[in-house]
Amino acid sequence: MNNSDLAQILIRAVQEADSSERLVDAVQELAAAGIEESVPTLIAALGYNNPGAAVAAVDGLIAIGEAAVSPLLELIDDYNYGARAWALRALAGIGDVRALDTLFEAAKTDFSLSVRRAAARGLGTLRWHQVPAEKLESIQTEVLEALLLISQDPEWVVRYAAVTSLETLAIAIAVTLPDQASRITNQLQQLLDTDADLGVRTRVKFAQQKIQQQQHQEVFAPKRKLQETEVEVPHRGGGRR
Repeated sequence: MNNSDLAQILIRAVQEADSSERLVDAVQELAAAGIEESVPTLIAALGYNNPGAAVAAVDGLIAIGEAAVSPLLELIDDYNYGARAWALRALAGIGDVRALDTLFEAAKTDFSLSVRRAAARGLGTLRWHQVPAEKLESIQTEVLEALLLISQDPEWVVRYAAVTSLETLAIAIAVTLPDQASRITNQLQQLLDTDADLGVRTRVKFAQQKIQQQQHQEVFAPKRKLQETEVEVPHRGGGRR
Protein backbone atom coordinates (compact mmCIF):
# COMPACT_ATOMS: atom_id res chain seq x y z
CA MET A 1 0.00 0.00 0.00
CA ASN A 2 1.45 3.35 -1.01
CA ASN A 3 1.16 6.59 0.95
CA SER A 4 -1.69 7.90 -1.18
CA ASP A 5 -3.81 4.81 -0.55
CA LEU A 6 -3.02 4.92 3.16
CA ALA A 7 -3.90 8.61 3.31
CA GLN A 8 -7.29 7.99 1.73
CA ILE A 9 -8.10 5.25 4.23
CA LEU A 10 -7.08 7.41 7.18
CA ILE A 11 -8.88 10.48 5.84
CA ARG A 12 -12.05 8.45 5.37
CA ALA A 13 -11.79 7.29 8.98
CA VAL A 14 -11.72 10.92 10.12
CA GLN A 15 -14.69 11.82 7.95
CA GLU A 16 -16.73 8.84 9.13
CA ALA A 17 -15.93 9.09 12.85
CA ASP A 18 -19.25 8.99 14.71
CA SER A 19 -18.11 9.97 18.19
CA SER A 20 -15.73 12.39 19.83
CA GLU A 21 -13.43 9.58 20.94
CA ARG A 22 -13.31 7.96 17.52
CA LEU A 23 -12.61 11.33 15.93
CA VAL A 24 -9.63 11.87 18.23
CA ASP A 25 -8.30 8.38 17.46
CA ALA A 26 -8.75 8.86 13.71
CA VAL A 27 -7.03 12.25 13.67
CA GLN A 28 -4.18 10.90 15.78
CA GLU A 29 -3.63 8.05 13.31
CA LEU A 30 -3.79 10.42 10.36
CA ALA A 31 -1.35 12.83 12.01
CA ALA A 32 1.05 10.03 12.91
CA ALA A 33 1.24 8.94 9.27
CA GLY A 34 2.90 12.25 8.35
CA ILE A 35 1.57 12.21 4.80
CA GLU A 36 1.45 15.55 2.98
CA GLU A 37 -1.83 14.61 1.32
CA SER A 38 -3.48 14.68 4.74
CA VAL A 39 -2.84 18.40 5.34
CA PRO A 40 -6.30 19.72 4.29
CA THR A 41 -8.04 17.16 6.51
CA LEU A 42 -5.79 17.97 9.46
CA ILE A 43 -6.52 21.67 8.97
CA ALA A 44 -10.25 20.92 8.87
CA ALA A 45 -9.89 19.05 12.18
CA LEU A 46 -8.75 22.29 13.81
CA GLY A 47 -12.33 23.56 13.54
CA TYR A 48 -14.21 20.50 14.83
CA ASN A 49 -14.61 21.92 18.35
CA ASN A 50 -12.76 18.88 19.67
CA PRO A 51 -9.60 19.88 21.58
CA GLY A 52 -8.13 16.38 21.49
CA ALA A 53 -8.48 16.18 17.73
CA ALA A 54 -7.11 19.72 17.35
CA VAL A 55 -4.01 18.94 19.42
CA ALA A 56 -3.35 15.84 17.33
CA ALA A 57 -3.87 17.81 14.12
CA VAL A 58 -1.48 20.55 15.25
CA ASP A 59 1.17 17.94 16.08
CA GLY A 60 0.69 16.33 12.68
CA LEU A 61 0.93 19.62 10.80
CA ILE A 62 4.10 20.57 12.68
CA ALA A 63 5.62 17.18 11.86
CA ILE A 64 4.81 17.63 8.16
CA GLY A 65 6.47 21.04 8.38
CA GLU A 66 7.03 23.42 5.50
CA ALA A 67 4.62 21.63 3.16
CA ALA A 68 1.79 22.55 5.54
CA VAL A 69 2.53 26.28 5.65
CA SER A 70 0.87 27.48 2.44
CA PRO A 71 -2.33 25.46 3.03
CA LEU A 72 -2.49 26.74 6.60
CA LEU A 73 -2.17 30.34 5.44
CA GLU A 74 -4.76 29.83 2.72
CA LEU A 75 -7.28 27.96 4.87
CA ILE A 76 -7.12 29.93 8.12
CA ASP A 77 -10.71 30.32 9.30
CA ASP A 78 -11.63 33.99 9.61
CA TYR A 79 -14.94 33.12 11.28
CA ASN A 80 -13.92 30.43 13.79
CA TYR A 81 -11.47 31.97 16.24
CA GLY A 82 -10.82 28.60 17.88
CA ALA A 83 -9.69 27.07 14.60
CA ARG A 84 -7.68 30.20 13.88
CA ALA A 85 -5.84 29.89 17.19
CA TRP A 86 -5.02 26.24 16.53
CA ALA A 87 -3.77 27.10 13.04
CA LEU A 88 -1.48 29.76 14.45
CA ARG A 89 -0.17 27.28 17.00
CA ALA A 90 0.73 24.99 14.12
CA LEU A 91 2.43 27.83 12.26
CA ALA A 92 4.33 28.76 15.41
CA GLY A 93 5.50 25.18 15.78
CA ILE A 94 6.75 25.11 12.20
CA GLY A 95 8.45 28.51 12.45
CA ASP A 96 8.36 29.30 8.74
CA VAL A 97 8.90 33.00 7.98
CA ARG A 98 6.18 32.92 5.31
CA ALA A 99 3.72 33.18 8.19
CA LEU A 100 5.22 36.46 9.40
CA ASP A 101 2.56 38.85 8.05
CA THR A 102 -0.23 36.64 9.38
CA LEU A 103 1.43 36.48 12.79
CA PHE A 104 1.89 40.26 12.87
CA GLU A 105 -1.74 40.97 12.06
CA ALA A 106 -3.14 38.37 14.44
CA ALA A 107 -0.93 39.35 17.36
CA LYS A 108 -1.75 43.03 17.05
CA THR A 109 -5.40 43.11 16.03
CA ASP A 110 -7.29 39.84 16.57
CA PHE A 111 -10.13 40.13 19.08
CA SER A 112 -9.47 36.63 20.47
CA LEU A 113 -6.87 36.41 23.22
CA SER A 114 -6.11 32.79 22.28
CA VAL A 115 -5.30 33.89 18.73
CA ARG A 116 -3.15 36.80 19.91
CA ARG A 117 -1.33 34.51 22.33
CA ALA A 118 -0.58 31.92 19.63
CA ALA A 119 0.60 34.63 17.24
CA ALA A 120 2.81 36.26 19.88
CA ARG A 121 4.42 32.90 20.55
CA GLY A 122 4.90 32.35 16.84
CA LEU A 123 6.93 35.55 16.55
CA GLY A 124 9.48 33.94 18.86
CA THR A 125 9.87 30.67 16.97
CA LEU A 126 10.77 31.95 13.51
CA ARG A 127 13.60 30.16 11.73
CA TRP A 128 15.89 33.06 11.02
CA HIS A 129 18.12 31.06 8.69
CA GLN A 130 15.28 31.21 6.14
CA VAL A 131 15.55 35.00 5.90
CA PRO A 132 17.91 36.41 3.25
CA ALA A 133 20.91 38.02 4.91
CA GLU A 134 20.15 41.43 3.45
CA LYS A 135 16.66 41.42 5.02
CA LEU A 136 17.48 39.86 8.37
CA GLU A 137 18.10 43.02 10.40
CA SER A 138 15.03 44.85 9.11
CA ILE A 139 12.71 41.89 9.74
CA GLN A 140 14.12 41.29 13.20
CA THR A 141 13.56 44.97 13.95
CA GLU A 142 9.92 44.64 12.83
CA VAL A 143 9.46 41.63 15.09
CA LEU A 144 11.06 43.51 17.98
CA GLU A 145 8.73 46.48 17.54
CA ALA A 146 5.72 44.17 17.38
CA LEU A 147 6.70 42.24 20.51
CA LEU A 148 7.37 45.41 22.49
CA LEU A 149 3.83 46.49 21.62
CA ILE A 150 2.27 43.08 22.29
CA SER A 151 3.97 42.86 25.68
CA GLN A 152 1.56 45.61 26.76
CA ASP A 153 -1.55 43.62 25.77
CA PRO A 154 -4.37 43.84 28.35
CA GLU A 155 -4.54 40.03 28.64
CA TRP A 156 -1.86 38.42 30.80
CA VAL A 157 -1.62 35.27 28.67
CA VAL A 158 -0.68 37.38 25.65
CA ARG A 159 1.92 39.32 27.64
CA TYR A 160 3.30 36.00 28.90
CA ALA A 161 3.69 34.74 25.33
CA ALA A 162 5.32 38.02 24.31
CA VAL A 163 7.87 37.68 27.12
CA THR A 164 8.72 34.16 25.94
CA SER A 165 9.28 35.47 22.42
CA LEU A 166 11.27 38.49 23.60
CA GLU A 167 13.61 36.06 25.33
CA THR A 168 14.30 34.07 22.17
CA LEU A 169 14.58 37.24 20.09
CA ALA A 170 17.09 38.74 22.53
CA ILE A 171 19.31 35.71 22.05
CA ALA A 172 18.86 35.81 18.26
CA ILE A 173 19.73 39.50 17.86
CA ALA A 174 22.76 39.40 20.15
CA VAL A 175 24.87 39.05 17.00
CA THR A 176 22.79 40.79 14.33
CA LEU A 177 21.36 43.74 16.31
CA PRO A 178 23.38 44.08 19.52
CA ASP A 179 22.46 47.76 19.84
CA GLN A 180 18.77 46.82 20.06
CA ALA A 181 19.17 44.19 22.76
CA SER A 182 18.91 46.79 25.53
CA ARG A 183 15.38 47.62 24.41
CA ILE A 184 14.36 44.08 25.26
CA THR A 185 16.10 44.04 28.62
CA ASN A 186 14.57 47.42 29.49
CA GLN A 187 11.08 46.22 28.57
CA LEU A 188 11.50 43.04 30.58
CA GLN A 189 12.61 45.03 33.60
CA GLN A 190 9.63 47.34 33.24
CA LEU A 191 7.29 44.35 33.15
CA LEU A 192 8.99 42.89 36.21
CA ASP A 193 8.51 46.15 38.07
CA THR A 194 4.96 46.96 36.99
CA ASP A 195 3.03 43.95 35.66
CA ALA A 196 0.11 43.04 37.90
CA ASP A 197 0.24 39.32 37.11
CA LEU A 198 2.54 37.05 39.10
CA GLY A 199 2.79 34.55 36.25
CA VAL A 200 4.07 37.20 33.87
CA ARG A 201 6.58 38.51 36.40
CA THR A 202 7.83 34.99 37.07
CA ARG A 203 8.26 34.36 33.35
CA VAL A 204 10.14 37.66 33.03
CA LYS A 205 12.61 36.56 35.72
CA PHE A 206 13.20 33.30 33.87
CA ALA A 207 13.72 35.19 30.60
CA GLN A 208 16.21 37.53 32.23
CA GLN A 209 18.16 34.57 33.60
CA LYS A 210 18.27 32.85 30.20
CA ILE A 211 19.43 36.02 28.46
CA GLN A 212 22.12 36.61 31.10
CA GLN A 213 23.32 33.02 30.75
CA GLN A 214 23.59 33.45 26.99
CA GLN A 215 25.50 36.71 27.39
CA HIS A 216 27.84 35.03 29.88
CA GLN A 217 28.52 32.20 27.43
CA GLU A 218 29.23 34.64 24.61
CA VAL A 219 31.71 36.56 26.76
CA PHE A 220 33.59 33.58 28.14
CA ALA A 221 33.34 31.04 25.31
CA PRO A 222 36.10 32.66 23.19
CA LYS A 223 38.36 32.84 26.24
CA ARG A 224 37.77 29.17 27.07
CA LYS A 225 38.40 28.19 23.47
CA LEU A 226 41.67 30.11 23.48
CA GLN A 227 42.73 28.44 26.71
CA GLU A 228 41.90 25.01 25.33
CA THR A 229 43.97 25.59 22.20
CA GLU A 230 46.98 27.09 23.90
CA VAL A 231 50.08 24.92 23.73
CA GLU A 232 52.33 25.01 26.75
CA VAL A 233 55.86 25.96 25.79
CA PRO A 234 58.51 24.55 28.17
CA HIS A 235 60.98 26.99 29.67
CA ARG A 236 64.44 26.74 28.27
CA GLY A 237 66.71 25.02 30.66
CA GLY A 238 63.83 24.03 32.89
CA GLY A 239 64.11 20.29 32.29
CA ARG A 240 66.35 17.72 33.90
CA ARG A 241 69.74 17.21 32.33
